[in-house]
Amino acid sequence: MAKKQKPKPDNLIAQNKKARHDYTITDTYEAGIALTGTEIKSVRDGKINLKDGFARIRNGEVWLENVHISPYREGNQFNVDELRNRKLLLHRKEINKLGAATAGQGNTLVPLKVYLKHGYAKVLIGVAVGKHNYDKRETLKKRDQERDIARALRER
Repeated sequence: MAKKQKPKPDNLIAQNKKARHDYTITDTYEAGIALTGTEIKSVRDGKINLKDGFARIRNGEVWLENVHISPYREGNQFNVDELRNRKLLLHRKEINKLGAATAGQGNTLVPLKVYLKHGYAKVLIGVAVGKHNYDKRETLKKRDQERDIARALRER
């Protein structure tokens, strides 16, 4: 029997699945990314890795750090560093809210998804609180129990 999978939206490029495992996401914000010409071409090809990425507020601006965008194959001298810091485009009110949210102990900004919206690359960043190992085990246990309940109801 084939397992049903959720349909993947056409505009979703990359997703950080490990972020929801390692962190409790309290709030999310959509931000634009300031990219060069060859970087956006590489992103459209899906050559982006969010796994170790995070966002930081510096000098009243939000910067996306440690996100790897592979060089564009035909980019030659126009390619830039793969791990360079990229500016996130947000309104001033949103930046102030993020600053207040991350001022608390243990809060951080984590990129969750990168997708295209009206031709522009957008990133969904989440205000996150780190989980302890016992929290991670509890989440896995709850998910397994819900799966067993759903399976039992489906068989009835």
